[in-house]
Amino acid sequence: MCAHMQRQTLTFDLMSEPPKCCICLDEFTNPASLPCGHCFCLGCIGEYWRIHGACQCPLCMAVFPTRPQLKTDPTTQTEDTTVPLKAGEVPCDFCPTKRRAVKSCLVCLASYCDAHLEPHYQSEALGRHLLISVVKNMEDSVCRVHGKQLNRFCRSDQTCICAMCAHTEHRGHHIIPINKEAAKKKVKLKRIRIKLQQAIQERVSKVEKIKLSVDRSGENPKEAWAQNKELVQQLEEEISELQRKNTELEQLSQTEDNLHFLQRFLYTATS
Repeated sequence: MCAHMQRQTLTFDLMSEPPKCCICLDEFTNPASLPCGHCFCLGCIGEYWRIHGACQCPLCMAVFPTRPQLKTDPTTQTEDTTVPLKAGEVPCDFCPTKRRAVKSCLVCLASYCDAHLEPHYQSEALGRHLLISVVKNMEDSVCRVHGKQLNRFCRSDQTCICAMCAHTEHRGHHIIPINKEAAKKKVKLKRIRIKLQQAIQERVSKVEKIKLSVDRSGENPKEAWAQNKELVQQLEEEISELQRKNTELEQLSQTEDNLHFLQRFLYTATS
C-alpha cells in the first residue's frame, strides 16, 4: 500500500470511516498509486487522464511524460461479486458471476465491471478507446456506417446519427444533440398518452351507456342485447388495444438512456 494511502487509512480509521478517493469522494474501488505516491480509484484516475488528455496527478499536479504503470493493492479492492444486479443494471460481458458493468467501450463493443476495465486504464493502446456510460445494447449505440457513437439526432430524417454522419450524408440537415431531441419527444409522448387515456375513457363510457340502456329498455333484454352486442364487442376490443398501447408508452417513458428512448420511440411511432 502506498505511503499516502497508509496515512489516509490511519486518519480515517481514527474517525471510524473508510478511506475515500478525492476524485469521486467515495470509498476506494481498485485503489491505484501513482509514482508521486498519491492514490485514486483506478477507474477515476484513468477517466481523469482521458478527459484532460495528460497524465497528471490531480493533487500535487505532478506530470508524467509517459503513462505510468499503475500499481493496485488487491487487499483493499471492494468485492461485489456476490451482489445481485438490480433492475436495469447491465452485467459485465466478461464476468462469469455477472458483476455490474460500470463502463461500455465503443471500440470493443462490450461492457466492463471495475476489474475487467483495468486494462483500459493501464494500457496506453486501450486507453485511446472511447468509454461511455453503460448501455444495454452496444450495437444499437454505434453507427453501422462509421462505427462512431450515435450522439446526434437528425430532425430532417428523424433518425439518430454520429458526428461523421452529420458532416457527410446528413450535411445541411437540422441536427441537434440526442438529449435535446429526447426531451422534446418525452413532451410529445406525454401528450400522446393523455389522448390515449381520453380515448379509453370515451369508449368505456359508451359501453356503460349501452349496457345501462339495455337494462332500462322495456324490450326483451336478450333481444336488446343482441342488437348492441357487436358494437360492445368492437368497443371492448378497441379499449384493450388502447390499453396495451398505453402500457407500452408508459414503459417507454421510464427509459432513462436518451438514445435507447429515441430508438424505441421512433419504432413505436411507426409500428
